[in-house]
Amino acid sequence: MTTIPQSFARALSVPLRPSSPDISCSAPLCPHIPDVRPEAEARGSAQMWVLVIIAGIGVVTLLLLLFAPHIRYAAGAACRTASRLDGKTVLITGANTGIGKETALDLALRGARVIMACRDTEKGEEAAASIRAECPKAQVEVRELDLADTCSIRAFAQKFLREVHQLHILINNAGVMMCPYTKTVDGFEMHIGVNHLGHFLLTYLLVGLLKRSAPARIVVVSSLAHNFGWIRFHDLHSQGSYNSGLAYCQSKLANVLFARELARRLNGTDVTVNSVHPGTVNSDLTRHSTIMTILFSVFSVFLKTPREGAQTSIYCATAEELHSISGKHFSDCSPAFVAPQGRSSETARKLWDVSCEQLGIEWD
Repeated sequence: MTTIPQSFARALSVPLRPSSPDISCSAPLCPHIPDVRPEAEARGSAQMWVLVIIAGIGVVTLLLLLFAPHIRYAAGAACRTASRLDGKTVLITGANTGIGKETALDLALRGARVIMACRDTEKGEEAAASIRAECPKAQVEVRELDLADTCSIRAFAQKFLREVHQLHILINNAGVMMCPYTKTVDGFEMHIGVNHLGHFLLTYLLVGLLKRSAPARIVVVSSLAHNFGWIRFHDLHSQGSYNSGLAYCQSKLANVLFARELARRLNGTDVTVNSVHPGTVNSDLTRHSTIMTILFSVFSVFLKTPREGAQTSIYCATAEELHSISGKHFSDCSPAFVAPQGRSSETARKLWDVSCEQLGIEWD
């Protein structure tokens, strides 16, 4: 093959044939360096979506703040009864914050002697002081009660029975929600231990005084979450597997079943028992869940305030038309739907027996 001299090739502008192997135009110039363009594009796309989501949340939050005064979809019904409670004694658990505190304030304004049972007595005293500031004549007092410790519950009840001679209204209000897996002092899973077993024992210890003070009422604060709960008798304390949301739902179902069975057993004693769903309330109950706290903060205008959430508890404690109503479930100051698992008499009786066994008591 004849080779064209370089000088002649330049003159004719004829490209020289390279001595190295031919490289197609489709091959990368540097085969040993990977093409990173797809990865870079993917990262850019992900970052774009994150920015879009953040911007969207920001816009929604701004709109909610701007229109907050005009949005009150979730306020619910208010208790309209004007019943006075002069000379009546009320015990409310978890009364240092949220709907418990608002319930204490309302009943104190009606003339009742309100005993606030709180785990943190310092916060309880602050709450009592704020109630007295709003109602100088309020008869409110704070007593220590830790529902996660049966010894504390028994000590509380012993002192209460020694010093208080009447009890007309017991409101089992305290509760925990979506805690990381923890146990009570007695080894119970925290949700079922505090929300159900703690109140079960407290009520057992005080039911005699309630009967002697009749007519009397017991109000058990449950939740709409009971619809999603099941009583896992084979693993009541979630030792096999644990989900904080499901544990909470189980404890709220236990509240409904407890109120139902207790009402049946107290039939004819002039002591009524009803459970309530306060609504979705913007309170510190969600403090154990970061996601729930953020969501509740962003959409707070669609949630009930603690005062609005307390209305059904107040209604069940004071409404004259409920003087003989027992074993029912209420929400927004009206009878409410109960899930099929919450209407099972068999499950209610079995839970009662298991609860007595767990607490080492006999309650016929």
